[in-house]
Amino acid sequence: MESRLNYAKAAPGAYQAMAGLGKYLGQCGLELSLLELVRLRASQMNGCAFCIDMHTKDARAEGETEQRLYMLSAWRESPFYSERERAALEWTEVVTDIARAHVPDYVYQKARAQFSEEELVNLTLAVVAINGWNRLAISFRSEPGKYQPKKHE
Repeated sequence: MESRLNYAKAAPGAYQAMAGLGKYLGQCGLELSLLELVRLRASQMNGCAFCIDMHTKDARAEGETEQRLYMLSAWRESPFYSERERAALEWTEVVTDIARAHVPDYVYQKARAQFSEEELVNLTLAVVAINGWNRLAISFRSEPGKYQPKKHE
């Protein structure tokens, strides 16, 4: 599959706005490992090959285990995730697939038990952001496989 266009070049201001949200999220206080799980899970749901490739690599670079990455699509049946991560993953799924059931009260209550109000807003913005990136990458056929995570100093 060939890339349709480079959206960062075509609309640099829009790209910078999205990147700015990502920068904020990286400094908002949520665990980077949690954010990568959220990004990867939403990307799996949306079928975004470019973002799955990127966030799998980023998660590994942050120290995530292969086992947890392999089991992410079956997190409910897997013992490898904390209650906080489980709440975040369920929140990610309902916000990503919001048209099906909106956000049920029981999912909100689970999330609020694990996250402060500010953290839940930031978690929701993380889901919003990755869903936006997924839609850009899928629409313009960003090519998976070439992404390399940044080196940590």
